[in-house]
Parts: sequence; structure tokens; C-alpha cells
Amino acid sequence: MRPRRSGLAPGAVFGLALAAAIGQAPAASAAEPAVASAPGRDHAWVREQVDAVVERYDLPGIAVGLVEDGEATLVHTSGELVLGSGDPVTPRSLFKIASNSKAMTAAVLARLVDAGRLAWDDPVIRHLPQFRMHDPWVTENMQVRDLLIHNSGLPQGAGDLMLWPGPNDFTREDIINGLAHLKPERSFRSGYAYDNLLYVVAGEVAAAAGGASYEELVRREVFEPLGLERCQVGAFDRDAVGDIAQPHMRLDGVHVAYALDPPRVPEITSAAAGGIRCGLEDMLAWARAWLDPDRAPDWLSAQQRKAMWTAHTPLPVPARQHDWSRTRLRAYGYGWRLADVHGQWSVSHTGTVGGMYSVLHLLPDRDSGFMVMINGSGDAARTVLDQVLVEYLLGEGGDRDAMHYADALAASAADRTASGRAPDVSVREPATAADMAGWLGTWRDPWFGEVTVCEAGGRVEFASARSPRLSGVVMDTRLGRLVDWHADSVDAEAWLRLEQGSEGPVLRMAKVDPDADFSYDYEDLEFTRTGECPVGGR
Repeated sequence: MRPRRSGLAPGAVFGLALAAAIGQAPAASAAEPAVASAPGRDHAWVREQVDAVVERYDLPGIAVGLVEDGEATLVHTSGELVLGSGDPVTPRSLFKIASNSKAMTAAVLARLVDAGRLAWDDPVIRHLPQFRMHDPWVTENMQVRDLLIHNSGLPQGAGDLMLWPGPNDFTREDIINGLAHLKPERSFRSGYAYDNLLYVVAGEVAAAAGGASYEELVRREVFEPLGLERCQVGAFDRDAVGDIAQPHMRLDGVHVAYALDPPRVPEITSAAAGGIRCGLEDMLAWARAWLDPDRAPDWLSAQQRKAMWTAHTPLPVPARQHDWSRTRLRAYGYGWRLADVHGQWSVSHTGTVGGMYSVLHLLPDRDSGFMVMINGSGDAARTVLDQVLVEYLLGEGGDRDAMHYADALAASAADRTASGRAPDVSVREPATAADMAGWLGTWRDPWFGEVTVCEAGGRVEFASARSPRLSGVVMDTRLGRLVDWHADSVDAEAWLRLEQGSEGPVLRMAKVDPDADFSYDYEDLEFTRTGECPVGGR
């Protein structure tokens, strides 16, 4: 590992005062710095770790880059854009950066604050008069800053079924209208729960204040001034852009490509929350612009840089992060997660969206960081590489390598399986229409819209009118009824339960596996019956 450098503070005391610790990195040298490495712990070692992770998790493709002392010192790619295509991943290959888009959305707003077009404490309704939350007081008092820091009081991932799985026909207007029907689980500003919908709202606030679409603002305020030449947002021509990684999922233990881009890649509703694509070269340029303000001195004021990296909402510290990285405090800024890692200041974010995983991790006191992008089922791989690369840059870790952490994750997963937290629903059979007589019909949720539970082809089918991938067969298990989705890419099955409400029957849903991705927010749905099944079934 790289030895710990002397003469650097081991990280400022982390708390709300973290905001004052904006990196005061020296201007970058034009020459690539020498990389101080212990024997066997140099860039060759890093490449070996990346390759070992690729092999361990059978990843389709990966792009990894390091920044050290303000300079991009390592770019390492392997695999293919699409398995079997022969098209290699390159440093210019576009990946979906998913929630790493949030920092770019926040940066657009920060630029508009610098320009005097809005203020962080503006009420949202000043820019979007139609905006409504479930509680009228929250509607009146939610500020622009609140859209970015996950303190709304809504459950984690509330309303995400309007974003994923795609494609669906929910619009940004639908999201703004639907928020009024999403019930909070706690009071406003009382705690943290990750939220995507309010980032979509933030993008629309930017559009209203900036006088252009969200997509145009990202190009104008982020891509162009920072020279992010390959990054894409909104609709684009797939073949004209070229070199685009495609998502993969595991099917019967093997990665297969799915949801391939059409020739004309469409604009998506969720762009401000997680819809930007970039290549490794551009993401390293983005990282360096944050590590060293002198690289883009006129892009963003020191005041707004400080605001972006201020600790606004405290976050819980997972036991694993405490054990692996000695982390004691975490918080959310504007589109960034802030923490202490091995006594050093850490600014980072992950990105996850249908077959794509990423992590951007900055260590401002070291003027260093890294980017990892994967086009397959890469949750564990991302966790392992994040840990190994942080330790490499900080001179921590000792003899621990990628396989040490991969083995630890595997053991944890085995313990979870043994605990029985995920119920065994392997024994199942299709429910019959006769048994489900009181369930059949057309149902409506106020934000998700209409679904049908109807006989089709001798089985009972659940089908969403607005989200086509949420269609499947109702199955009976010993623990209750669930929906077995037709689309392999929908990997969280849902319980289906019929309850008696105060005004009639209510159809409710919940994740079968309570640890499934929170964006499958079935628990937020509450369907009331509106009619019979359509003639001929669903």
C-alpha cells in the first residue's frame, strides 16, 4: 500500500463543521507525479485487484480510474460493452452513472444560485406553484435545499415505481402531482430517508429558474464549462455517439445483456435523479474539478462549493463501514455523501440503476480519488473495489486485498440466508380465479394509477396500465399470495394482500424479500376497487 504521508491533517473533526473543510488543494502540476508505493503495492497491484474482482464476480465490463495528487494516474478498463460483441470497454465508453447524476443536478442549482436566479432557501412553490406534498405545511415550507438532502419525511424510495422499472409512461408532471398522495413516515426534517423523486423536482426547479430544460441546463452549466465532451443527458443518437456500455443482469447465474438502447435513446423522466451517462475520462475530469478549484476557477464560487460539501442531514453509520473504515460520522450534502474514513475526509456517492453500478470517491485532503463503473450485477464488486481503492490511496489496509473483502461479503450473505430473513417461497402454484373471486377487478392507486387483477389464459394476472414491466402471475404460497413478474429484470417479487378498509376493500403490496432494493416501494401503494375486469381479461 502507499505509505501514509506526513504533514497532512488526519481529517478535520467531522460534524456539522465538516462544511468548513473544503479542500484547499494546491494547483495541479503539469507533470504526472511519482507514485510512492511499497513493494508489490503499486499500480500493477491495483490492476491485479481490479482483474481479480472482475473474475470473482464474472463482470461483463468495467472502467476504473485513479486521481493522485490532482492528476489522473491510472486508467484501467476490461471486458465488453455487450458480452460476446467483441466491442471492448474503453476510457471513453459511456456508462449510466445513475445517482452520481445527483451531484451534477445539485451543481446546476449551485450555478443558478451564483447567477442570482434562485436561493437555497427559496420555497419550492416560488418556482413550481403546482408543487404539493401530503402535508400542506410541508408544501409551504419546503425549500430548494430540502429537495437535495433526503429529509422530507417520506419513506425511503417513496414513489420510485414512477421511475423504475422502465420504460413506463410516468412524466415529471405526474411525479409533481403524485407527491401529494405519498404519505410521510416521519415529520419533515426529522431524519434521513433516501429520495429520488425530489431530485426530479429539483431538476424542474432548475428549469423554471434557469429558463431552459433540465437537460439543456446540465449541458450548459456542467458539461460545457468543464469540458465533459462525451457525457450525455436527454435524447441522443446511439450510433452517432457510439462506444456505449449496455446493462447486464444475472440469469441462471450468467450475465446477459438486456434493455439495450434503441437507435434513438429517449429522454427519461428520472434524468435529474440518475439519468446521466459519462465515460471514465470525463468522470475523472469531473473529479479533478472538485478536488482542485483552480482547475475551473470561474465555474463555481467558493461559497457554493462549500454549500455543496456541507453536512446537511446526518446519516446512520452501517456496522460494516465502522468496522472496515473506522467511520464514526456520516452526512449528506448537496448530491454528495460525506464521512470520515480511516481518519480522513471522504466525499463520495454511489450509483445503481438496472444493470449498472458506479462509485465516485474523493479524498480531498489527499487531492485524490477514484471512479469505478460496471455494466453488470456489480453491487458486491463495487463495495469491494471502493474499500480496496480507498485503502490504497490512504496507505491503509496492510495485507488485506480484494479477495479478503469479497470473502467477508460472501460470509455475510451466507449468514443472512441462514437467518431466514428472506422467506422461502420456492413452493408455489398459480392462484385460481375461483379462489380469488373477491380480488378480481380493476383497482386504482392515487399516484401509481390503474392495475387489473384478472383471469387470463387460465391464470390470474396482475398488470399495471402505466408500468408494463410490472405484470405477472399471481401465485399461492404457504405464506400468502405474491406476484411472480414476467420480466426477469424485475427482481423483487411482491406480496399481494386484500384488506378491508373503512370504505371497502383495499389491495396492498409489499416486498417478499424485505431487503430487496428500496426502489420497489410496493408498500406505498394502496389500491381501491374501481370496477370489473375489462371484457376479455386484462
